[in-house]
Amino acid sequence: MQAVGTRLDAGTDQRQGLPGRRGRARRRRRDDRRVAWLFLLPVIVGFAVFYAYPTVRGIWYSFTDYSLLADPKYVGGDNYRELISDAQAWNALKVTGYYVVVNIVSQTLLALGLAALMHRLTRSVVLRATLLVPWLVPNVTIGLLWAWLLDPDLGFVNHLIGLTGLDTTLSFNSPEWAMPLVALVNTWTFTGYTALLLYAGMLQIPPHLYEGAAMDGAGEWRMFRSITLPLLRPILALVLVVSLIGSFQIFDTVAVVYGGKAPIPETRVIYYYIYQRAFTYFDMGYASALAMVLVVILGVLTTIQLRMLRASRSDLA
Repeated sequence: MQAVGTRLDAGTDQRQGLPGRRGRARRRRRDDRRVAWLFLLPVIVGFAVFYAYPTVRGIWYSFTDYSLLADPKYVGGDNYRELISDAQAWNALKVTGYYVVVNIVSQTLLALGLAALMHRLTRSVVLRATLLVPWLVPNVTIGLLWAWLLDPDLGFVNHLIGLTGLDTTLSFNSPEWAMPLVALVNTWTFTGYTALLLYAGMLQIPPHLYEGAAMDGAGEWRMFRSITLPLLRPILALVLVVSLIGSFQIFDTVAVVYGGKAPIPETRVIYYYIYQRAFTYFDMGYASALAMVLVVILGVLTTIQLRMLRASRSDLA
């Protein structure tokens, strides 16, 4: 009798043009989509205003001669042809590539070691908070601090080196030491943050894997190579991609440690060169072309990196 009543109710709903259970579910899904779009709207507007629109204008400027003082004048691919023969642009890319390699290798290895030690030895909240301190300090402050520490005459670091009897002076004006020192500053700043990202990834690894390996007689190094590293691959890929993009964007440290003066050629990274061409020489068209080339380079490197590390797959699944 109940089934007959339900059919009668459904028939009554259809005759009266009212939605049944399926119709109500469909309407609820439509309502959820409207709420989702409402929450996404600020992000979409922000992306369109601060990323999409400037990118489109940058692409247009890269094909123009634009000095900020007059209207842009279309010049075709002249800026890109000039870039091919620009020795300073190639030197800036080479210097940036050197910095990226030194910074990523040192930062990732140190962060991986710190994360593994925290994971296996201690999970102190105080230690984790301490690791974040350099990352919380503004980059300008860090640059000023290290410029003072490495001052050739008054710097505390060079004073300590002098006490050891070594005939070496570490300075940001030294062609030999300048870029390793810039990489050292940023490694010191970001290693703690990177270590916490890796540590969070290690916490997702099931503990019984380590317990089983320990029962089979595996040591800590063997467990790190056979369990931690393979299962940490997606997080490691994320860290490497973020570090790669962030390393190519090095600018503030270089700008601050030279006190507002132009850096030496050994530390004039591509971001600083783009800034110089845009706001020192008012050559916005050429600076935009440099920026577009950098975008392409970063896109290619990121794609290669993600494919090599198979970032979309996890062995934990």
